[in-house]
Amino acid sequence: MYQQHMSLSPLKGRTIISIIFTIFLFFFFSSLIEARSLPEFTKLAKENSPAVVNISTTQKRPEMPNLQQIPKIPDIPEDSPLNDFFRHFFGDGMGPNTQPVSSLGSGFIISEDGYVITNRHVIDSAEEIIVRLNDRREFVATLIGSDKQTDIAVIKIEAKGLPVVKIGSSKDLEVGEWVLAIGSTFGFDYSVTSGIVSAKGRSLPNENYIPFIQTDVAINPGNSGGPLFNLDGEAVGVNSQIYSRTGGYMGLSFAIPMDIVMNVYQQLKETGSVSRGWLGVMIQDVTRELAESFGMSKPGGAMIAKVLPDSPAARAGIKAGDIILDFNGHKIDRSSELPPVVGTSRVGQSVPVKLLHNGKVKTFKVLIDSLPGEEKIASTKTSKGKIISDNRLNIRVKDLTKEQREQMQLENQGVLVEEVSKGPAKDAGIYAGDIILLFDNKKITNSKVLKELIKSLPSGKPVPILVQRDGNPMFLAIKLP
Repeated sequence: MYQQHMSLSPLKGRTIISIIFTIFLFFFFSSLIEARSLPEFTKLAKENSPAVVNISTTQKRPEMPNLQQIPKIPDIPEDSPLNDFFRHFFGDGMGPNTQPVSSLGSGFIISEDGYVITNRHVIDSAEEIIVRLNDRREFVATLIGSDKQTDIAVIKIEAKGLPVVKIGSSKDLEVGEWVLAIGSTFGFDYSVTSGIVSAKGRSLPNENYIPFIQTDVAINPGNSGGPLFNLDGEAVGVNSQIYSRTGGYMGLSFAIPMDIVMNVYQQLKETGSVSRGWLGVMIQDVTRELAESFGMSKPGGAMIAKVLPDSPAARAGIKAGDIILDFNGHKIDRSSELPPVVGTSRVGQSVPVKLLHNGKVKTFKVLIDSLPGEEKIASTKTSKGKIISDNRLNIRVKDLTKEQREQMQLENQGVLVEEVSKGPAKDAGIYAGDIILLFDNKKITNSKVLKELIKSLPSGKPVPILVQRDGNPMFLAIKLP
């Protein structure tokens, strides 16, 4: 037994050594793989920094009255601190206080002859625009044009043979992909920060025409207008906004996709202005309840809440309650995806629009028009009219007067909700002051029509109801228990 035990010991020893060696190799090669997976930014930063520029602007403060223009306050001694206070804010009596105010941002060179792209808010209201290059040369730039909708501006410096950025496509970006930003963070020129793409197609408040690229790249004041690069050294976006409660970076930054930037750049360079496609509809997201009420298997598309008169959509026969599923070959999953696609459409082009129309999927041909000025939407006012109530929905409505219809441009449509009590209407989100335009996809011309439709409303099945609130139309889903 003893001899047999001794003969097994070397085998066990070799087995333990093999296991330890295997573990060592595993961790060694794992660390190598992990090291190789991390991107190398040094070459990328070195090659692209020369095409990134620092942009500073000067504006004059609004003229303020001097001491000679201010009535003297009696009984203030000459050596009183109050006199120093007035001199600080109103000058020394020699003239108005017009000390220049400066702002700072970034940009990048798009052509060898000196065209530069930046954010509009960087150069807005500037009296002078100074562009400083990586080699410390400075130029006074000329504004070629700017676009408020996309916050893009194009400026020009007089120089030749300049380094330029390589342009990439934002469509090819993937969520999780590494990206790099170069800019003048807080005035520190050519600061480099990196991160990943957090999301694509982000819609921000009051930014209908930009499907933003969301990243976790550290962006701070001074980065605005600078480029966002992929690992191939291609500019795929323009750093524009951050989400912050403090004014500084908090992990959310947003860049304008380069495909949109280049479209705006070409138009500004050629004409100095931007022309956008216009469909002439007001839209909203399709909720689960609305999808069910329209017979859809799941939410999707952009629901049309209103069709503006004499618009491309109206001329094509599109109606409120239709749901756009595809626009010119672009699948529409959310309402926020529609405005950028329409805005980049060529004016005068006839495009196919696939939508859910009266419960059936149909394709309409729409001739795209140019985006007009902002529509003025009339506010509602109450006046005397016929009032009805219905206990099934617990609402009280009344007919609109001729003057109200003309003011709200409703023609022969709509009734005013006077009162909403606890019940299905309130659960659906209907409020007093709403104008009911459609009920179960049927036009509401007066309170009598609505009353008959409410009577026939089936129980347990949601139906769509179109209301206008503060001038804005929206669809809601209402269901009787």
